[in-house]
Amino acid sequence: MSIFSYHLVEIPFFKATTRIFSNPIKKNTKGLIHAEYMTAMTLGSPIFSKSRFLLGQTAIFMQWENESALNNYLKKDKLGRVLAQGWHLRLTFIRVWGNFRGFKIPDFKDELDNPNSEVVAVTIARMKPWAVPRFIHWGRPVEKLVRDHPGTTLSLASVKFLNTVSTFSIWKSIEEMTNMVHGHSNVEKPKRHSNAMKERERKNFHFEFTTLRFKPIAEYGTWKGKSNYTQKNTAD
Repeated sequence: MSIFSYHLVEIPFFKATTRIFSNPIKKNTKGLIHAEYMTAMTLGSPIFSKSRFLLGQTAIFMQWENESALNNYLKKDKLGRVLAQGWHLRLTFIRVWGNFRGFKIPDFKDELDNPNSEVVAVTIARMKPWAVPRFIHWGRPVEKLVRDHPGTTLSLASVKFLNTVSTFSIWKSIEEMTNMVHGHSNVEKPKRHSNAMKERERKNFHFEFTTLRFKPIAEYGTWKGKSNYTQKNTAD
C-alpha cells in the first residue's frame, strides 16, 4: 500500500545553501514515487527576515510504493540515513483537492478512527511569479491563523526556489481543522483562510495546487527537542 512521509531535519548550513536550487534525492530511488525537497520557513514571519527562510532546516515530502521502501531508504541511502536522524511522520491518504504533478493519488482512501482523531494537512503549489505579491498579501494572514491556532500541534511552511511553496500542519481533530478552513474557529479574525480561498477562486495564484489530508500512522524522532506531536509515536 502506498504511503507518504514528511521529514524534518537540520543539516549543515553550507550543504543547505548548495541545495537551494538542487534536489539531492535520486529519482531512481527504489520504491520512491515522488519527493519534494524544500527549505523550512516560519509561518507568518516577515518576508525579509531570518526566520522566513530557515537555511539548515530541511523539509521533505515523499510518496512511497510501500512502507518497506521507506524503511530501506532510511537504512541504506546516504541522505536517507541523515533523514533517519531527524523527525518524520508516516501518513496514509484520506482526501485530495486539486492536483500536483509527480504524486500519484492512491485508489485506497484511509479513514479516521473517529471525529476526534488527529489529521494532517499538506498543501503544495507551483506559483505564478507575477502573482507572488498578491499571494503574500492574502497568504501571510492565513499563515498566522494556522501558526497560532490552538488546534495545531505542529505547523510550518517550506519553499523550493524558484516557485514551489508548501505548508504542513498537524491538527488535534478534523473538526478543528475544518472549522479553521471555513472560518468558524473561535479565534481572532477567523475568516482569513476562507477569504483567501475566495480570492484564489477569483484569480488563481498558482500553475498547479493541491491540498491533501492524511491519517498519521507513525511518528519517529524529535524536532526542536520535542517528540509526540501526534499520538502515533513509535520507538526507533
